[in-house]
Amino acid sequence: MNRPSACETVVLLVHGAWHSALHWAPAQRALARHGLASVAVDLPGAGLGAPVPSGYFLPGQPGLATEKSALHEITMQHATDVVLEAMVSARTRYRNVVLVAHSAGGSPVSAAAEQAPELVDRLVYLSAFVPAGRPRFADYIGAEENAGAVQVPPVADPAELGAFRINPLSPDPAVTEVIRRAFLNDLPADQPDTWRHFLHPDHPYRSFTTPVEVTPGRWGRLPRSYVRLTGDLALPPVTQDLMIAEADRVTPDNPFHVRSLPGGHSPFVTRPAELAALLATIALQGAVTR
Repeated sequence: MNRPSACETVVLLVHGAWHSALHWAPAQRALARHGLASVAVDLPGAGLGAPVPSGYFLPGQPGLATEKSALHEITMQHATDVVLEAMVSARTRYRNVVLVAHSAGGSPVSAAAEQAPELVDRLVYLSAFVPAGRPRFADYIGAEENAGAVQVPPVADPAELGAFRINPLSPDPAVTEVIRRAFLNDLPADQPDTWRHFLHPDHPYRSFTTPVEVTPGRWGRLPRSYVRLTGDLALPPVTQDLMIAEADRVTPDNPFHVRSLPGGHSPFVTRPAELAALLATIALQGAVTR
C-alpha cells in the first residue's frame, strides 16, 4: 500500500495535565506549513470554559486549599470518550489518522486506542504515559527511576479535593519557579510569565489513579512512536525510557520507534517548528528510528 499523502492525513493532538488544546496552537501552525491538518482536543475539565475554584482569581485566593473541585466526578472514561469522538470524526474524513498524546494525555489516548484500534493508524507518545507496563500513571510518577523529577506540589490532598490542584498564579515566586522548571525549563529567561495564565489549576484526580489496561491484540497491534524529550524535568528521560522498555516487553514483535528532541516538557511552546517537523516525518513516513 502506498504511503498516505499529507492531504490524506490528520494529526490529533491530546494535551496533558493542567494544559489544554490552546497549548498546541504554535505546533499546529507549524504542522500546517507541512501541509498537515491537525485537531487539538480539549479533555474534560480543560479549555476556555474550564471551571476553576471560586477564589482562584480573587485576592488571597480564598478556599483554594479546601474547595472541592468541579472536576471531581470526571472519570477516565469521560476523557476516553472525548478522544474516541475525535477519532471517529477524523476517520470519516482522512485515510491516515495519527494520534499524539502528551504527558498525562497518554492515559485516555491509550484507552481509546485499546477500545477502537481500527480508528487510528499510528500512536505517538510525546514524553507521555504508556500504560503497557504499569497501568496507572501514578505508578511511574512514584517509581524509583522518577525520583529526580521536578514535581509540581499540590496545594492540598488530591483525594480530598477530587483533583490534583496546583497554583500557577501563586504569589510565591518559589512555587511558580517549580512550575516553570517542570513544564518550561527551556523557555528563554527574558520571556514574560504570561504562560502562568494558560495553565489550569485543577486536573481530574482519576486521571493519574485509574488503571488503563491495554492488550497486545488491540492497542499493541498499532504502530507506535515515542518522542523522547531529552531535557524534560517533569518526566525525565530515564522514566520515559522505562515506559518504552516495559511496553516493548509486552509487544516484542511491535516495539516503539523512538526519536528524541532536545529541550523540556513542552516543545509545542518552546520548539514548535522542530516538533512539527518530526511529527510530519512520523505521520507521513511511518517507522522512524532513534
